[in-house]
Amino acid sequence: MTAVLRSMLYVPANSWRMIMTAATEGADAIILDLEDACPMPEKETGRIFARDCIPMLKQHGLDVFVRVNSLETGLTEVDISYVVREGLDGIMLAKTESPEDITAVEALIEKEEQKKRMRAKVIKLIALVETPKAILKLQDIIAASGRLVAVAFGAGDFSREMGAGMGVTKLSPEEYFPMILHARSSIALAARAAGVQAIDTPFFGLLIDLDGLAKESEKAKLLGFSGKQVTHPRHIEVVNRVFTPPKEEIDFAKQVVEAYEDARRKGLGATSLGGKMIDYGTFK
Repeated sequence: MTAVLRSMLYVPANSWRMIMTAATEGADAIILDLEDACPMPEKETGRIFARDCIPMLKQHGLDVFVRVNSLETGLTEVDISYVVREGLDGIMLAKTESPEDITAVEALIEKEEQKKRMRAKVIKLIALVETPKAILKLQDIIAASGRLVAVAFGAGDFSREMGAGMGVTKLSPEEYFPMILHARSSIALAARAAGVQAIDTPFFGLLIDLDGLAKESEKAKLLGFSGKQVTHPRHIEVVNRVFTPPKEEIDFAKQVVEAYEDARRKGLGATSLGGKMIDYGTFK
């Protein structure tokens, strides 16, 4: 699996054409969606396509996740029975609300790994948190399984749960960002504390508002998010750029490491670089 998931592109699992197109769009990961983007009459087709397209997507160097339906739908087990196979990187659980949700899904994954004689714990988990209950249980959710590699935020459902309905979609990104700031901050904080990735919600602004997307992504990055979910290919380049450290940042980090290690060889606990103090905290 890629060390950092900058961009995760949702693709309806029931559309083979869109899956094929998504393979070359430049995202770090594909999320084959069996939930919202896959209508109920198309679930079976979606499961088959999701299962069968994994080898092709892996040939393109992509990480592949499947968003399965939430446990409350009764569809999770059959979703997992189809898609757990060699090559799949992980399962994203829609509407994760508790550590019990995570352990229940882990048991389903483990059952399939054993049945298909796969390596143990090769399939990872992403918790998609979309409700106030989930926000209040983040630490327990993350600690529930060693398979969990990321927490993703679903701001649309979260806003509805908070009583905003679809009101957030009528606001500009600058207007609705503060409304969900607490939830965003909670996710980033809990994820960073646990050493897993925090993946921001998709952009709710106009599809063509790439400047708004960039600004929102920059804010999310400053909060501690390592990547962003994407619902349209045209957003991938912007998101990848924002969540990739610029060359000057990488160069400065190398200089900090060199300066601190040189100071340590001289028996010093701190030094300076460009007029700024460099100590162990900066080095880390």
